[in-house]
Amino acid sequence: MEGILGRKLGMTQIYADDGTAVPVTVIKAGPCLVVQRKTVATDGYDAVQLGLVEERPAKRVPQPLAGHFKKAGVAPVRKVAELALGEGEELNPGDEVKASIFAEKEWVDVAGTGKGKGYQGVVKRHGFAGGRATHGSMFHRAPGSIGASAYPSRVFPGMRAGGRMGGGQVTVKNLQVVKVDAEQNLIYVRGAVPGPKSGYVTIRRAKKG
Repeated sequence: MEGILGRKLGMTQIYADDGTAVPVTVIKAGPCLVVQRKTVATDGYDAVQLGLVEERPAKRVPQPLAGHFKKAGVAPVRKVAELALGEGEELNPGDEVKASIFAEKEWVDVAGTGKGKGYQGVVKRHGFAGGRATHGSMFHRAPGSIGASAYPSRVFPGMRAGGRMGGGQVTVKNLQVVKVDAEQNLIYVRGAVPGPKSGYVTIRRAKKG
């Protein structure tokens, strides 16, 4: 299996054998259930649709999704994502995928929804230097000129300006798995992972490693 779904629990430290403090992000990875099996014959490619096992009230499940889960013979879940299968691997609806698919010192890519920053100006969003901070300057954090007047008499596409910042999908590549707790379904990954605490993340085997 090439990956698993999980929730980010937060950050802590693990001490290596030589006493070095290693910063790690703790991820509650799985257990996940296979909701759908994609095949070359029916879909044109090989993959599985995984659902992170979390209680979801039946009345909160839309009817089309309820039918989808019923067909797979699994209880309704909140988070579903599609992941690639390993070569020669075979999984069927209802099969379970756990954190134990990863091992220590393995390299992974972690994707999640980054923290939204709201509407931000050009200094925070694009790193503009801004003007002098001195009294009477009257130009501190403004964007400045956005183009000439008579010609071209328009603003060129791609002009950097204030606007909504963050809140999109972010992938952090080549993070090392420091520890795997198969009993608790916990994966300890060295470094930071996108998103807030309790945010959903997808862990995949790194392509470059």
